[in-house]
Amino acid sequence: MDERTIRLKINGREREVSLPPNVTLLRVLRDLGYVDVKNGCEKGDCGACAVLLDGKLVNSCLVLAWQADGREILTASGLGSIEHPHPIQEAFADTGAVQCGYCTPGMIMATKALLDVNPDPSEEEIREAISGNLCRCTGYAQIVEAVAEAARRIAGGGDSG
Repeated sequence: MDERTIRLKINGREREVSLPPNVTLLRVLRDLGYVDVKNGCEKGDCGACAVLLDGKLVNSCLVLAWQADGREILTASGLGSIEHPHPIQEAFADTGAVQCGYCTPGMIMATKALLDVNPDPSEEEIREAISGNLCRCTGYAQIVEAVAEAARRIAGGGDSG
């Protein structure tokens, strides 16, 4: 199969990759070392591979890499660092919304997508926003609490990006 070269801007960093046209964005991100983008179901059901593509939440397993050519990709690791976590990351840690951690990056990206368009969501709106992400550990209560807490922190001036 013929390869094509594409340019991706991942977490603010330009990357150029050559790949066949049938490779998913998930595979490229994982191959480039973005282990925060989890490989769950590979069919768009679990949300573990969720990223923001030009600010829109997508399951990277459903996007062909060439479709992201020249576009902005944000993963959970692009939000903050251990030294300077994003308020969403802090809220997830502080409320116990992080248990096994497998769903966490996708949940964080779903939260970011929600709070970018709705800074004060109701519990129902939070539950709807995270409905594409499966969690087998928390029962979702701590995650809903984390999203609400993140909204409060960001409204209070704690947004770092």
